[in-house]
Amino acid sequence: MQPPVKMEDRVRFVKGNKWFLDLVVKRLGVVSLRGLVEFSGVGYSSLKNYYSGRRLIPVSLFEDLVYLSKLSVDEIGFERVGGNWGQVLGGGIGKRGKMNGERKK
Repeated sequence: MQPPVKMEDRVRFVKGNKWFLDLVVKRLGVVSLRGLVEFSGVGYSSLKNYYSGRRLIPVSLFEDLVYLSKLSVDEIGFERVGGNWGQVLGGGIGKRGKMNGERKK
């Protein structure tokens, strides 16, 4: 049996992901979010999800972007959250359990 996969911690910004990524784009001198693909090694679809706020940015990507854009961590308002932060609970309290009136106890 394989050990459970530990999800990487994520970063949640006070002003939002969009603010941080716009700042990085401006500091790096790239035209748009698409230009970050070359620097970050992350796919454009993932960057769009981070930009829109659907997903939180992983700590490793955050540290890479801060280093590349020569930002100070002190000037960025953020908090570190667990890798599973914001996920919906499943299992006994899922949709089927609620609809059938059956819940695991």
